[in-house]
Amino acid sequence: MSLLASMSEVQVANAQATTAKNPFTLVYDGAISENIAGKVNIHPVKYKLNGIDIAANVYTPTNYDPAKKYPALVIAHPNGGIKEQTAGLYAQRLAGAGYITIAADAAYQGASGGKPRHTDRPAFRTEDIRGMADFITRYKGVDVNRVGALGICGGGGYTLKAAQSDKRLKAVATLSMFNSGEVRRNGFQNSGLATISQRLKQASDARAQQAADGKIIYAGVASITDEEIAKVSTDLYREGYIYYYRTHAHPNSTFLYPMSNLLDLMTWDATENMDLIDQPLLMMAGSKADTKYMTDEAFPKATNSKSKELFVIDGATHIQTYWKPEYVDQAVDKLAEFYTKFL
Repeated sequence: MSLLASMSEVQVANAQATTAKNPFTLVYDGAISENIAGKVNIHPVKYKLNGIDIAANVYTPTNYDPAKKYPALVIAHPNGGIKEQTAGLYAQRLAGAGYITIAADAAYQGASGGKPRHTDRPAFRTEDIRGMADFITRYKGVDVNRVGALGICGGGGYTLKAAQSDKRLKAVATLSMFNSGEVRRNGFQNSGLATISQRLKQASDARAQQAADGKIIYAGVASITDEEIAKVSTDLYREGYIYYYRTHAHPNSTFLYPMSNLLDLMTWDATENMDLIDQPLLMMAGSKADTKYMTDEAFPKATNSKSKELFVIDGATHIQTYWKPEYVDQAVDKLAEFYTKFL
């Protein structure tokens, strides 16, 4: 099932209209629309990761000179997100602060290859981050000894996991971290504790169906009406639907994932082995984010980090850190301070 097949005609039209405004199909405010000498520039690239084509955007800083050496950042997008949304916004802004940055679509997602489409398996998403590091450390001008990582939402959880083992990542940051395994297992805000066995049975049945005839059963939300959005009680999902299906819609972005992925997701946890993170760590979350509890759970477990800081963005909800200028500015300033100190 493709996103275009699952979205309503109105939603498809809105997404296509939004991306048509930008030659790189970027949907965030202030996005680059053309490369200008001496400015922050964007470079669409492709590379192979375990035989799969990965689509990514590399952003180079002002007055970039490939003969010089620059620190670099790998940026992992949220669950359901793609490189053209908030990951691209932060990649562009941090390139403006002097970093070569890369935002890639996860394998099986966005413009990257791989089937089944929209697969969200922790091992794959963690490998995506290593793959970005593989690519960017070979990019002209990158100082391989000064590579950091930023993970946003689900990408934050996967970045924590990648940093536990990949010591090429010298400084690690998360924004609005979402522990995909914990939420898929326990439900958002632990609302699904009573149905864990039932949902594992559904995932097992979906795997059996897939093995029997190749049919993929998808979990998640394919499309949603304004009336349905208004009834959603949690800020994360209500504002998330508006962001992904309305204000920052993109044809490559979707909330869908194969239900069989829950076999991996529900037995995984981003915060297991947090003591293996010995790099400097910055975790950021909005004070009003209903996901902040996940950052609060993870942060104390990084007992061996050389230097760690929890930065609270006052007044921000989870989704507002993706786009709202006053909160993005705070996050970017803090990230620039952090990476300047440790890269």
